[in-house]
Parts: sequence; C-alpha cells; structure tokens
Amino acid sequence: MGVTASVLAVDAGNSKTDVAVVAADGTVLGTARGGGFRPPAVGVEAAVDALEEAVEQAMGRARAAAGVTAVSHVSACLANADLPVEEGRLAAALHARAWGATVEVRNDTFAILRAGVAEPRGVAVVCGAGINCVGMCPDGRTARFPALGRLSGDWGGGWALAEEALWHAARAEDGRGAPTALARTLPAHFGLGSMYALVEALHLGHVAAHRRHELSPVLFATAAAGDAVARALVDRLAEEVVLMAAVALTRLDLLDEETPVLLGGSVLAARHPQLDGRVRALLAERVPKAVPHVVAAPPVLGAALLGLDHAGAPAGARSRLRAHFER
Repeated sequence: MGVTASVLAVDAGNSKTDVAVVAADGTVLGTARGGGFRPPAVGVEAAVDALEEAVEQAMGRARAAAGVTAVSHVSACLANADLPVEEGRLAAALHARAWGATVEVRNDTFAILRAGVAEPRGVAVVCGAGINCVGMCPDGRTARFPALGRLSGDWGGGWALAEEALWHAARAEDGRGAPTALARTLPAHFGLGSMYALVEALHLGHVAAHRRHELSPVLFATAAAGDAVARALVDRLAEEVVLMAAVALTRLDLLDEETPVLLGGSVLAARHPQLDGRVRALLAERVPKAVPHVVAAPPVLGAALLGLDHAGAPAGARSRLRAHFER
C-alpha cells in the first residue's frame, strides 16, 4: 500500500514552476522545476498540462524516496490567478487532474508573503515584471488588488518602468521633454546611437519587444548616476509600493500593531539603494508599525507552508520545511 503525502506545493510564475511534495512532518520528499505558467497566452488546459510535467517529476522522486503514491492536499500559488473567479477556474482544472484530494489555488504573491513570515500574517508587495500586493491574517481575512495593470489602476513593475523610461527619453531627444541621460543610456544598451534608432528598432522588430524588460536595470543605473528624470521614476515606484502596502494594512486593521511588510520580486529584491531606502523611509513615515523585509526564500516554500497551514500541521513541521529551503 502506498504512502500519502500531506501537501503537493506548486509555485508557478510566468517564467518557471517549482513543485514540492511534503510529508505531514514537514519533510520534503520530492521536488521538480518546470517551465512558465501562462494561461492567458496558451489557455488553461495547456497551461495545466505544462504544470503536470513538473508535478509528475516531483511525485516520481517522492515515490522513489518514500513510496508516495498520493497526496492529501494541493496548495497551488499561480501567476495570472489575479481574480477570485480565475482562482476558481484554475482550482477546478487542477482538481480534474486528481493530484490531491483537495485543492486550493491562490495568486502567486501569497506564496512570497507566506515564505517570508512565521505565521500567515502580514503584507507583501511584489515588483517584478509587474506589481502586486496582498495581505493576510491568521483568521483567514485577506487584502488584495486585481493587479491587471493600468486597467485596474496599477503603476509600476519592470515593464512599466521601461515604458516610462522610453517615453521620457524619446521626448528628451526630440525636444518635447526635459533633458535626461536616458536618451543616451537606453539606446546604448542595444548598441544604438539615438532614441530615434531605438524607437525604429522596436517598432520594426529589429529589437524584440520582450527585450524592453532589459531597460529597467538601465533606468536604475542612470538614476544612481544622478539623472533627475530617472531618479523621479524610481521615487514614484517607491510611492506606489508604500501606497499599496498602506492600503492593505488599513484593510486588515493592522496599522496599530507591528506587522511584517515583505518586499519581493526581481526589482525589489535587487535592493537598489535609492528604491530600497525610499521605500523604508516612506513606510516609517506613513505606517510606522510596518516592519519591512526583503524576501529571499523561494516562493514554493510559501505554497508548501500554506498547505501545512491548511492541514493544521504543528509548528515543528513548518520549521522543518523552512529549514529545508533556507539551508
């Protein structure tokens, strides 16, 4: 008779997927990594098919290590699960695969939050390609935003920063905007001599559109060199990060008690001095009880911890699980 593991944890982002099979005592029995999870681009079924590859690999390793043949609960934190209705559709799709007896789907930002806190309590702001914020309390209350970009009132993330930098640089070169070194540093990144040349290359596809994300680090480097326009964009991002955190803390009635505010995603985790310093200064000014931390732990840890929370696992199991991923 096979062994039933407690949790199948899935953290699926746009670029990669991590899966872990976890025992009730927090022991990690098998892991695997797969490709990105992009249901808007390929459809829900095809996206879940891609997940299945990594799930089968992790289950195969758990089977070889501990005789695991089944899982009690699937805890999946998924990119593009931005609305409750999308979480419901994805949960139904995962339940149909019969990977576990029960399934819970959350937006992937919850994984980053849970990975960074000792209990399910706090707020996380994630800034990578886009920007998002979630909060949670042990009593089950959550705070979240749709995080659909400008459509839902968002500003920020690496993609938005690159777009803003291009806009200011193009206007600086043709005289419509304030002078900025971005008019030189952005095209130089692609070996081009002017913004006109970069605009043309992007428009005609000589520089692939997806490569715009490479310009976010260029913006931060230009800001660090003292350019006023670039520095203003970095300060604006800090304002957005703190605004989202403050709203989430307010919704959860956490303004008057010390509460972790987790900072994650490639942009915030890079700890650019101006951005990191400005975020911390604004938090101290506006929500002085907030305790900021940059999350270094892998998000799949958060998905697994949410699964152990669901199972009512003891503190020792959560500690054992955390030790595995943080060693």
